[in-house]
Amino acid sequence: MSRQHPLVTIVSMGCSKNLVDSEKLARRFLDAGFEVIFESDEIEGYESTPDYVVINTCGFIGDAKEESIEKTMDYLAAKAQGDIKGVYIMGCLGERYRKELEEEIPELDGIYGKFDWTELVAALAKRETPAPCHEWDRELSTEPHYTYIKISEGCNRFCAFCAIPLITGRHHSRTVEDIVAEVAHLASEGTCEFNIIAQDLSSYGTDLPGGKSRLAELIDALAVIPGVEMIRLHYAYPADFPYDVLDAMARHKNVCRYLDIALQHIDDKVLANMRRHITADETRALLARIREAVPGIAIRTTLMVGFPGEDDDAFERLMDFVREQRFERMGAFAYCEEDDTYAARNFADDIPQEVKDERLSRLMDLQQEIAFETADAMVGKTLRVIIDEQDADGQYIGRTEFDSPEVDCNVYLPSEPALEIGRIYDVEITGSDAFDLHGKLI
Repeated sequence: MSRQHPLVTIVSMGCSKNLVDSEKLARRFLDAGFEVIFESDEIEGYESTPDYVVINTCGFIGDAKEESIEKTMDYLAAKAQGDIKGVYIMGCLGERYRKELEEEIPELDGIYGKFDWTELVAALAKRETPAPCHEWDRELSTEPHYTYIKISEGCNRFCAFCAIPLITGRHHSRTVEDIVAEVAHLASEGTCEFNIIAQDLSSYGTDLPGGKSRLAELIDALAVIPGVEMIRLHYAYPADFPYDVLDAMARHKNVCRYLDIALQHIDDKVLANMRRHITADETRALLARIREAVPGIAIRTTLMVGFPGEDDDAFERLMDFVREQRFERMGAFAYCEEDDTYAARNFADDIPQEVKDERLSRLMDLQQEIAFETADAMVGKTLRVIIDEQDADGQYIGRTEFDSPEVDCNVYLPSEPALEIGRIYDVEITGSDAFDLHGKLI
């Protein structure tokens, strides 16, 4: 179809926190009279490529930064051929490496960071643009039945390996009232699944009046909003964990028995070098208390191999820890030194890359075995499943309360009877296939 307004493609790299910013940017472009698509959207029907491309970059680890740069160069190549008028970047790379990017990639039409990207709309519109009715107004890029709710920005933890505080600054919480208003609005529009995200959920509210965690208070408030059927928690920090949120999870059926909590390691020396503010014994006590308070909970964690100080014995302790805990969901990555972090300034990155890669492979092979066994154990159970889509063969694809969008497992159901996308059904699990499940409607 022909276009009457300039078309902007927004490319969101990295985490779901970035995705929220991309959605807010999309809303502002739409309000300013632009057409907007996300890179993952179906764009057939448009007569040509977009007029402008905005890449919301990730700067967490080396691979993510490289991916963002490669994506940028791909679009700049299209611009050089005359297919695109302008290519812009925003987000973590723009925030941290603005000067370097200006010098090394002068073909970019604009560089914005984590917090000044609202100026991009005015720059392209060549006029002042009206502020949205609410700061949280956004155009969802996900299926309409689920979304992400960012409840805070920044981090005060300053882990030795992490550059996030250097990019996003100190921890800053939104108010309970503001978050409740956003969720209530989205629920009234038909969204029923809310994935609560932050760099550090455990610190939510500690910078608000009262100076204590208000995560449990927030979950209690969100759980009673009409239309909210699933709430899932992402990125808790193990030190200073707010245990009262476990009571909130137990109180409300619509709060998923799911917790994403990055543990990174279990060896005491490595944990100390990482500046994680927790010991191995305290970590095990934390996990035991979580599982006792919320029976059947699925714990998702992230672990790191190859951090300075991780000798063979420390790595074997990590392997034993994974065998012992049998995490329902787990990801891992190899240490990559980040500029200006405590680790870069104080430790030599002296573990060979081939050793890091071998350890990562062993760890993930172990977790794969555990994940397959975990899936097998679900056969015969009845689980609540939200339906995400119907594939080309007609079968339905959904997720349990133990599965977050994009990163976790799927449940496959037959094409008959007809199911409604975005609705939650009771499903009997009839089989497993590697990580994924198969089921039938009850």
